[in-house]
Amino acid sequence: MPIATLMNETQTLAYVQAAAVAAGLLLDAAQAARVATHLQRTAAMAALLEAFPLRDEDEIAEIYRPAPFRQEER
Repeated sequence: MPIATLMNETQTLAYVQAAAVAAGLLLDAAQAARVATHLQRTAAMAALLEAFPLRDEDEIAEIYRPAPFRQEER
């Protein structure tokens, strides 16, 4: 379930503040608030994508193959 449906704004801000401490990031209150706002917005967009039904044939996975390695010339 997306974060937007699991946490309200206050909870998201608390999560951002705790994650910043755990990661050793120094965020002031305004920065943490902006990160929390963007996290909520991103979660809302992810919820829209998750709600869209896709069939296996809608995503052509074979186009995501790694490029072959170049042969070195000697």
